[in-house]
Amino acid sequence: MSLLHGADTSNRPRNDLLRHLSDGDYALIAPHLSVDRQAPNETLYNPGDNVETVYFPCDTSAACFVLSVQDGREVQVLMIGREGAVGGIVSHGRLPAFSRSIVRFGGRFARLPVARLEAAKVKSPTLANLFARYADCLLAQTLQGSACNAAHSIEQRAAKWILVTMERTERDVVPLGHEQLATMLGIGRSYASRVIMALRAQGILETGRMEFRVLDETLLRSKSCNCDEAVRAHFKDVLSEVYPAAEITPRT
Repeated sequence: MSLLHGADTSNRPRNDLLRHLSDGDYALIAPHLSVDRQAPNETLYNPGDNVETVYFPCDTSAACFVLSVQDGREVQVLMIGREGAVGGIVSHGRLPAFSRSIVRFGGRFARLPVARLEAAKVKSPTLANLFARYADCLLAQTLQGSACNAAHSIEQRAAKWILVTMERTERDVVPLGHEQLATMLGIGRSYASRVIMALRAQGILETGRMEFRVLDETLLRSKSCNCDEAVRAHFKDVLSEVYPAAEITPRT
C-alpha cells in the first residue's frame, strides 16, 4: 500500500521515492532539498570519495554505478532512475564510495545532504522504514544483475538494458552509443557493435549517431531475459508504485 493515501505530490520533484513519502515525512527533508541539472557522464562519486550527498534522479534522468575491472574496462553494475536514489542509502553516508557513480542520462537531480536524511530517519520511523525497504530493493537489483551476467547471453542482456533505458527515458529513441552499451554489458566496443547490427538486421532497431530507435518493442522483449521483471516484482512487493512502468512516447 502506498504511504501517500491519495495525497497530491505534484509539487514535489518527479522522483517516485520522494513522492512515495507521506506529507509529514517529506516536510522533514523538503527544506534541505535542492534541484539542479546534471550533464551526461558527469561523475557524482569516485571510489574513495566520502558519500555526503544523496542524489535523486528526476523525470527521465538516470545515474549508474560503474566498476573498473583488471583489464582496464569499466562495467556498469546497475542503473538508477526516478525510482530511487544514489549515495548514502545503504552505508548511511560518511563512508568511502566503492564504485564510481556517474550520470547516465542527464537532467534534473534532487540533492539532499546525507546528514539531513539521517536526522530525518531518527525523527520518523516511517521515513526510516521507507529507505530501509528501498535499500532492500537496491540489493535485489544488484543480486539479480549478478545472476543475469552469469546466466544470460549477450543478446539477452543487451535487449534488457535497451528496454530498461526506454522505460527510464520514456522514449523509443534510446540515447546510447556503442561504447555506452559495451560498458553496460561488460564487453568490448566491437562486440557491442556486432550485437547492435544483429538487432538491426532483425528489424528491431534502426541506428543513428549516438542513439538508436526501437522499431519492434514486442520482438525486443522476446529477446530479453526476465531479470528486469523479477526486480519489478520485488519492488511491487516491498515498495509498491515506485519502479518505473513502461510509458514509452514514440518519436513523431
